[in-house]
Amino acid sequence: MTDSCKVLMIFPLFNAHSFWNYKEACDLAGARYPAAPLGLITVAALLPKNWEIRLVNRNTEILTDADFAWADMVMTGGMLPQRNDALHIIERCRADGKPVVVGGPDVTSSPSLYSAANFQVLGEAEEIMGDFIAAWRRGDRQGVFEAPMGKTDVTKSPLPRFDLLKLDQYLHVGVQFSRGCPFSCEFCDIIELYGRVPRTKTNAQVMAELDALYALGYRGHVDFVDDNLIGNKKALKKFLPDLKLWQNEKNFPFEFSTEASINLADDADLLRSLSETNFFAVFVGIESPDTDTLVMTQKKQNTRRSLQQSITTIHEAGIFVNAGFIVGFDSEKGSVAAGMIECIEDTSIPVCMVGLLYALPTTQLTRRLLAEGRLFSSDDQTQSGDQCTAGLNFETKRPRRDVLNDYRTVLAAIYDPMAYFGRVRRLGRMLKRERTHRMIRGDLRSFLRLLFRIHRAGPGTSKQFWRMLLDCALHNPKALPYVVMTSALYLHLGPFSRQVISEIDREIENVDQGRWQAPPLMRQAAQDTLEPVA
Repeated sequence: MTDSCKVLMIFPLFNAHSFWNYKEACDLAGARYPAAPLGLITVAALLPKNWEIRLVNRNTEILTDADFAWADMVMTGGMLPQRNDALHIIERCRADGKPVVVGGPDVTSSPSLYSAANFQVLGEAEEIMGDFIAAWRRGDRQGVFEAPMGKTDVTKSPLPRFDLLKLDQYLHVGVQFSRGCPFSCEFCDIIELYGRVPRTKTNAQVMAELDALYALGYRGHVDFVDDNLIGNKKALKKFLPDLKLWQNEKNFPFEFSTEASINLADDADLLRSLSETNFFAVFVGIESPDTDTLVMTQKKQNTRRSLQQSITTIHEAGIFVNAGFIVGFDSEKGSVAAGMIECIEDTSIPVCMVGLLYALPTTQLTRRLLAEGRLFSSDDQTQSGDQCTAGLNFETKRPRRDVLNDYRTVLAAIYDPMAYFGRVRRLGRMLKRERTHRMIRGDLRSFLRLLFRIHRAGPGTSKQFWRMLLDCALHNPKALPYVVMTSALYLHLGPFSRQVISEIDREIENVDQGRWQAPPLMRQAAQDTLEPVA
């Protein structure tokens, strides 16, 4: 056995018809995919320095026979929407006789589906990759390596191998400050995978990651991929002054986005610090405007404040909100479409990921539905994993047709061009940006492409776009770059919403015609596979 090894890292394809692929927005910017594979390049940094590593992102480039021929070992894995392709990669590796290692959230949640892989790395990799490397060096060619959930010391996480990325292929690059979330939402698997005690990196670690990106010549959008950036407010408040100082010294080369809970709006000082550090966008899980639903799903943090006032407060701090909403909760006592549409309009949130409720593996929701005898079983291992085109993998309390009809009603209303650009126009007036957007290479070209393509985006779109743009230019010109960003996303969201509506209409027709048959229910004997992993 020699100590050298050639490792082919393959990032699997995401579901092509996904809310999150933003294909048209990528094309405007000359990119190929929204986000870079941060997990794989972090694992790459954990491997021995003398091992050769080649990264192929199947979402941005072609995986060739020559890549396989070069490799001694293949590493792959990812999230639920990547399952189909990850299983395909494993199958090809086994056919070619290449040892394959699989890791990431989906194999951690559903290891039995990945039994064909030679090695499984379950949970966070930092403290168990050493065991895997030792096993490989002594000649083992199969094994399972499992980290205790939510216990990994992230201060041991290495500097990701950003040098493996083709940075111009992505709309944004990710860094991570913390893992975990302090809340206990019933439908969420984050707390099952990473725990309820947010663990943070040191300030020096994160600054080193930003230094590495800067040295590689990257400029522009950096996403903090934290499960909830404000999960540990005390640590975040100690970090932001260092981040602001770094931005000042480098003349603000980066604009940041992240994900956070709605209680961000309660802390004026924290909001101000985020804005001053050049955060411009945050994703917030709203899920439902109905208080009973929020209480039932254990998302009580959303009930302790006015959603409309909270979102307005965040907008007025210069940070615009993207939001998630879900249809299909047990607590829905009647049609929820009108209330959800009203909430979205009142909060002036343009980009809303509205999905059907899906019981993810290992969540509290899945365990409850199984205990109640309502969880569907499926022999099909493949899964799109996109809440917009899949979901309701259980017997609903309301008639299934009513849930589907509410869902398509919401999508049709909020992604009508007049409604969408009306929200963008109101956002443009509220967004109080202290800093102007720093133009980077390609921005002007992207804007000109947008002007050309917006005219072909469907009836009424161009008129609403120009009305919004003029209003922003007159009333709040500093917000112009950000309303342009959200306008570019409509080139994807408009057609995508219409595609999903068409699919939902077919499902409704199948229900009406008696062609829809509920899958068999999962039996209680499957409980062992659904135990909490945290």
